[in-house]
Amino acid sequence: MDKIKMTTPIVEMDGDEMTRVLWQKIKDILIYPYIDLKSEYYDLGLENRNKTDDQVTIDSAEATKKYGVAVKCATITPNAARMDEYNLKQMWKSPNGTIRAILDGTVFRSPILVKGITPYIPTWKKPICIARHAYGDVYKNTEMVVKAGSKAELCVTKPDGTEERSTIFDFKTDGIIQGMHNLDKSISSFARSCFNYALDQKLDVWFATKDTISKKYDHRFKDLFAEIFENEYKEKFEQAGITYFYTLIDDAVARVIRSEGGYMWACKNYDGDVMSDMIATAFGSLAMMTSVLVSPDGVYEYEAAHGTVQRHYYKYLKGEETSTNSVATLFAWTGALRKRGELDNLPELMNFADKLEKATIDTIEDGVMTGDLYAISTLENKKKVNSEDFLLAVNEHLAASLA
Repeated sequence: MDKIKMTTPIVEMDGDEMTRVLWQKIKDILIYPYIDLKSEYYDLGLENRNKTDDQVTIDSAEATKKYGVAVKCATITPNAARMDEYNLKQMWKSPNGTIRAILDGTVFRSPILVKGITPYIPTWKKPICIARHAYGDVYKNTEMVVKAGSKAELCVTKPDGTEERSTIFDFKTDGIIQGMHNLDKSISSFARSCFNYALDQKLDVWFATKDTISKKYDHRFKDLFAEIFENEYKEKFEQAGITYFYTLIDDAVARVIRSEGGYMWACKNYDGDVMSDMIATAFGSLAMMTSVLVSPDGVYEYEAAHGTVQRHYYKYLKGEETSTNSVATLFAWTGALRKRGELDNLPELMNFADKLEKATIDTIEDGVMTGDLYAISTLENKKKVNSEDFLLAVNEHLAASLA
């Protein structure tokens, strides 16, 4: 068959460790044989980020704004151990955080459901989409270690030069302090991204904060969501037959556990970070989760929701066989290709993405799977295969569907 042609590049952000290895195998086995891939490539591997003083991360985000669609491999956010391992100039910030701040987007994550992988919560019958605000809070914090006898104050210098001060705490003993911020503009973008995505996916929206305790910070989120919904989305939601619901974060957790799924759960940055991992694990696996960053002006960045699979990478370097789940990374590619096809009016590209996803699910439901899924699958006739053999099995299904 002739390869599918593309008209506009997607931004390709390569990553680290085992996911970087799988990234190349996915392209070699499942993309290059079928698509004349047009991509603008950025190497976000930790060594190159260190070499470029992280400028490559900024460049990749700006390119995403230009082209509208990106696909990203998992990357390392270095800690002290990584500083020594990679001989880094400094402890570079999370590439995801940098990209999210530049794109001003919201992260939407949903589980990939397959037969034989039963959610740990028996009532969950439909996917739960986590919408995570991707700016500010603890991820842009300022923090200090405080000595006994110190007085901590929150001080704001206003445009006219006057100051407003509030005592945080008088430290009688040693302690710690942290300052966080957010922006009305970013919160509003978060709300609109959630409401737009909900309309697109036909999902009810649940939003939760802790406004009873955080009466100004969290309450600001609640108020802006309510104002934007009432003024811009209420009629659209009624026409679409979906609803918007606000509650406290602890009440939301209880409601989620008792629910059957099938809605969007919008969370502040840290809440979304934690709850998306909980949702993914409870549905079966972090490696079975789609993740897309959507900006309010319609820019999309698709990625895997998990890390770089360091333990498997060290085995791979020793020449040992690995059985690493590539599904989330593969679905990042299909998401980006489908969106590129949608924006460029290329039905062949959209159809290819659909068939590649179906081939992946069919492979697992036929009993061919990597080690993590093998351990939790309830299928009777199942077989554990290595990382590459899984992709080759997917390709057999894909080739048959395209024949």
